[in-house]
Amino acid sequence: MDRVLYIVNAAHEVNTYIPPHQHECYELVYYLNGLGTTNVGSRSYHFRSSSFALIPPNHKHDENHREDATILFVGFHSNHPNMENLKGVYEDDKDLTVLQILLRMKAEFTRKQDGFSELLNLQMSEITVHLIRLLSASGFQSPTEDRVQYVLNYMNEHYRHKLSVATLSEMSGYSYDRFRHLFKERFGSSPLRYLLLKRLDYAKSLLLHTQMHISEVSAAAGFVNDAQFCNMFKREVGLTPRAFRLSSP
Repeated sequence: MDRVLYIVNAAHEVNTYIPPHQHECYELVYYLNGLGTTNVGSRSYHFRSSSFALIPPNHKHDENHREDATILFVGFHSNHPNMENLKGVYEDDKDLTVLQILLRMKAEFTRKQDGFSELLNLQMSEITVHLIRLLSASGFQSPTEDRVQYVLNYMNEHYRHKLSVATLSEMSGYSYDRFRHLFKERFGSSPLRYLLLKRLDYAKSLLLHTQMHISEVSAAAGFVNDAQFCNMFKREVGLTPRAFRLSSP
């Protein structure tokens, strides 16, 4: 039987660092949004929206938030023998099962109706069984299992923002040169070229489907200035942005 000790919502601003600490209970930390890293014991993990950390009792852990983050965390005791195999950061499943149970728990804790503590314990046991089932069936994937893919996912969502290879390599946990090598080996182009092509594809779509001014397209697609945008576009596409727009049917 699991026993819930606390369930809390918290918000952390970008660049917040929570130094290493430990608890005498299990802690499940669910990242509703945000991005960052955490060390659990001797291992380092990345977290993002819809991932969660599971920290066993007396394991030191920290958190480094690279974006504003909202988290929901619960402290609990468990005597399930397989819980000791769960430690680190995991992705929730496609149905966000862990999150849905946690939200029910939070609502129950807020209402505090008769018997709420017993119901919280039952819901925590439901999460425990769910975690153990999925882990044994290889249903969970840790974001650290494929660190380069994780960075690619981030690039696909943030390519219009200013991104440096140094930042991306740090996010991956590899050195600058190692990250560049692994990325090109995996995806066929350097990180910077991949970003350039993503930005150009987005710019093409804006040129074809909107009436935005060239300078607006340049800024929206993440280029430093109009001159850089026009030079890169002409080099890669063979036409200036204006000519590309006029040539479309």
